[in-house]
Amino acid sequence: MMMSFFDQFASPTYLGIPLIAIAIALPWVLYPTPSSRWVNNRLTTIQGWFINRFTNQLMLPLNMGGHKWALLLASLMIFLITINMLGLLPYTFTPTTQLSFNMGFAVPLWLATVIIGMRNQPTVALGHLLPEGTPILLIPVLIIIETISLFIRPLALGVRLTANLTAGHLLIQLIATAVFVLLPMMPTVAILTATVLFLLTLLEIAVAMIQAYVFVLLLSLYLQENV
Repeated sequence: MMMSFFDQFASPTYLGIPLIAIAIALPWVLYPTPSSRWVNNRLTTIQGWFINRFTNQLMLPLNMGGHKWALLLASLMIFLITINMLGLLPYTFTPTTQLSFNMGFAVPLWLATVIIGMRNQPTVALGHLLPEGTPILLIPVLIIIETISLFIRPLALGVRLTANLTAGHLLIQLIATAVFVLLPMMPTVAILTATVLFLLTLLEIAVAMIQAYVFVLLLSLYLQENV
């Protein structure tokens, strides 16, 4: 019984073909393509307004060199939000509950920020490993600590997104199971539990959006240190 709670995180297959590719490609099909008309419909207008506001907010602390990442970070934000939101629907699969999937985004993008920093300003990039005014005896220890914290950043990005979504999905399934079990025996308690389930679902919708925003925001902060 306990193992069945984790079946929702297994990658679905059909005739031996993994369906995670469809789950990854589906978000791009849902969004309308930009129109060449002067007046767009409401959906396209709201979409453009949201992307512009988010991009302006994200690029505000970056210099002009970091603005080249605007298209990549905005696309990643929309992609993660859509995947997380679609994963809350019944009988769907959430690719972002897979650590390997999240690490596939976190490691290359983090490594790109480090490479850019080492190429454009190596002195400043290496200077982050040793705070100014450090006593001589603490220099080796601080360099080791800062190096470990640098290499642990992509792991923290991937694990944070995976853990939050996995915990939310498990809580929803556990409480929903409790509602069905309690309904014939204690209807009043079942109704109260269903209310908690509804509130938890609203919380998970917020978490799905916030975690996608935090993932992209932390990437922009790493970029800010190296551009």
